[in-house]
Amino acid sequence: MTLEVILFILFGLICIISAVLMVTRPNPIISALFLVLNFCSLAGLYLILNAQFIAVAQVIVYAGAIMVFFLFVIMLLNPEKEKRFLEHKPKLKIFTIVVVALVLIQLIYMIFLAHPNDSMTNKVSESVNAGTIESIGREMFTNYVLPFEAAGYLLLAATIGALVLAKKKFE
Repeated sequence: MTLEVILFILFGLICIISAVLMVTRPNPIISALFLVLNFCSLAGLYLILNAQFIAVAQVIVYAGAIMVFFLFVIMLLNPEKEKRFLEHKPKLKIFTIVVVALVLIQLIYMIFLAHPNDSMTNKVSESVNAGTIESIGREMFTNYVLPFEAAGYLLLAATIGALVLAKKKFE
């Protein structure tokens, strides 16, 4: 068993365990922290799959920025006062358990019984370099420089517009 396989299994187990703990915790703050752990273990899986850019973006965007917004909304809403959703709806609880069981059966089938297509092995060597930061940067600044610059100007215009609207609101 190689180091890649061991790390893949380890990160996969961390993903599964943190996802289950995230859904089952009654405290939303603890659930959000397990979601951060899930995002970080997903980034580890992306690194094993040679997708460095996606791994870095996963940590910066999701584990960083999006989780700040989640925690802000959780603190703002104060969900402790709300009653539990599934306590008064047993049919919805049974439906949820059936859907989870079906998804679990599909995952078990795909992992243990399905066989991958042999024609995909030829393209694996080509796809190893596709997710590196170097190849994405080269493509972005050679073939897609005009859309990249246009997106930058649109974001700049949106930022200036938001500042102008906020300034009018405060005056």
